[in-house]
Amino acid sequence: MLNTNSLQYTYQNGKVISFPDIEIKAGQKVLIIGFSGSGKTTLLNLIAGALKIQSGEVSLLGNSYSSMSSTELDRLRADHIGYIFQTLNLIPFLSVAENISLGVKFSHSRGLLVSNLTVEIERLLKSLGLDKEVLDNPVDNLSIGQQQRVAVARALLGSPNLILADEPTSALDQDSTNNFLNEVMQTFNPESQAILMVSHDLSLAPHFDTVIDFNKANV
Repeated sequence: MLNTNSLQYTYQNGKVISFPDIEIKAGQKVLIIGFSGSGKTTLLNLIAGALKIQSGEVSLLGNSYSSMSSTELDRLRADHIGYIFQTLNLIPFLSVAENISLGVKFSHSRGLLVSNLTVEIERLLKSLGLDKEVLDNPVDNLSIGQQQRVAVARALLGSPNLILADEPTSALDQDSTNNFLNEVMQTFNPESQAILMVSHDLSLAPHFDTVIDFNKANV
């Protein structure tokens, strides 16, 4: 599903990070552990096509990023990647349902997989432990834990092939973190999806089948 090869990124301050090569297949749950500043978010943004590749290569579902235009990369991201941001990136003045539906607004192919938007959103919310009664609530009326689940539902809507998660549990206590991760792992489809999460927290490792430690990779 995903391959990265010889990726290297140079920041404006001159700092250079070289990333270990990554290969992810459908059904895999991969955790990248690393200290602050080790390049975890940069790597996710390169994989998402949100940052331009300076050196090396990323290939998603056989699509080589170096041969694609920015418009084509935007379409690839919208159709095949669900991104759970560390800051959640929810829109506070929109309702829960409106925030979740943004997951397919810019993707024709993911939208085709959702025959009934309301029913699918309700199904995702239920699987993530939220009642459908919150659908019409402004998202900023929810707790941080509930907002986390809304962000996950948005990323999962329309069954994107690759789910990227950037420190999604950083605002949660340990019990909430475990519940959150269990819910995510039970919701995704191992036949067609994979998860790549980055965190500084090694205690998350038992939830994943592959762990890559940037602290030992000399990046």
